[in-house]
Amino acid sequence: MRLTTLGRTSIEVSEFIFGAGTVGGIGGNPALRGKGISPAQGLLRLDEAWARGVKVIDTADVYGGGESELAVGQWLKTREPQGVLVQTKTGAASYERHPFFDLSRTHISRQLRQSIARLGRVDLYLSHGPDPDTPLDETLEAFAEAQESGMIRAFGMSNVDAALLDRVLEVAARRGLPRPEWIQNSLNLLQRDDESELIPLAAAEGIGYTPYSPLAGGILSERYLDGAAAEPGSRIAEAGSYFYADVYTEENLTKVSRLRALARDLEVSVAGLALAWLRAHPSVTATLVAPSKPEHWSAVDEALRTDLNEEQFARTAGIFA
Repeated sequence: MRLTTLGRTSIEVSEFIFGAGTVGGIGGNPALRGKGISPAQGLLRLDEAWARGVKVIDTADVYGGGESELAVGQWLKTREPQGVLVQTKTGAASYERHPFFDLSRTHISRQLRQSIARLGRVDLYLSHGPDPDTPLDETLEAFAEAQESGMIRAFGMSNVDAALLDRVLEVAARRGLPRPEWIQNSLNLLQRDDESELIPLAAAEGIGYTPYSPLAGGILSERYLDGAAAEPGSRIAEAGSYFYADVYTEENLTKVSRLRALARDLEVSVAGLALAWLRAHPSVTATLVAPSKPEHWSAVDEALRTDLNEEQFARTAGIFA
């Protein structure tokens, strides 16, 4: 597995990141706790990620009501892996307003201390989503204080658009504060809105980009083709209406069927090709993957063996233009 530099930092990350967002639940929604994989299963998936050369583990303070961070912390303590980076997110304070984010100095400081207690340390820290009620100056000051004190090595932002990133960069420049070094947003063959404005801005500013949900909850696989229903316990069955209502459509499944034909020509699976496309994307630093079963790693293994040329990359993207 290749290593790549994160943004303008000297920090090297693996080209795939393990996402622990399904350990103890699916994301941070209390209604979905217990719907993902168990902490014990999470430890096994972490072992499998490490064996493949994954050097970054991603979680958040709200995932599974804290179970995700606790499981990752247990894995770090018992395995003592050398060279792994711990990444977590903060700001998701409540889901009553679907969700409500708090990026005040008080919240960031309190949650960082809690995350360090659970995980042992935090190397990379992310805001989980935008907080319109807290001044950007205050949020950036809080991240700067955490970085300058040595509590974190670098910080980034998740679930932001180009307009917000532009404002953040302006405030950081005006105040002489550290800038976010990477963006973590949803990007896959079915969800490519960031390619129009956000990704070009990030690339121009030397900011890294680490997409999550690379398979759109499994829609970018053979799993739901030919009229197949969502299996009980799958991400679509448990959280499809919450996360994937806009992409789990007949029109998109028809496009995935066309992707399957191309994948067969390239002798990879649909999921393997979808991950290989992100791996070949010129603006992607590293991609988050979250296999829930051992066999799900096969798509990652295929992507690591598949180097798409420009024509293959364009043909793949063209199906979803």
